[in-house]
Amino acid sequence: MKKLILVAILAIGVSSVSLAQGGPGGGGMRGGGTPEQQLEGFKTRISGITADQEAKLKVIYAAESKSMDSLRTALGGDRISYFTKMQLLQDKYNVRIKAMLNAEQAKAYQKILDERAERMKQMQQN
Repeated sequence: MKKLILVAILAIGVSSVSLAQGGPGGGGMRGGGTPEQQLEGFKTRISGITADQEAKLKVIYAAESKSMDSLRTALGGDRISYFTKMQLLQDKYNVRIKAMLNAEQAKAYQKILDERAERMKQMQQN
């Protein structure tokens, strides 16, 4: 039962972050939408993205999108497994993203990730 509640909280959190970052229809850094929408959301939150970084981010977001779609298809309606494995995939892609950022950008990105984790923690407590 706790897992089901955790999954529901995670889904609500992802949805609210999506709307907060990208507005209706997805977008934002990780709020869904196309890789292009994710990239645009990233560029609004992290300043100084170079053309080279943008190209790398496009590849990362496209690969992440494909992985998430494959995972969603493979697991069907098993939401608990999906969200558990989705988090592992996001962690993997976060490492790739941080590796291509400069120190200042990586610090800003980590702050965003920490804020997201804190929001999730608060939702779990409520």
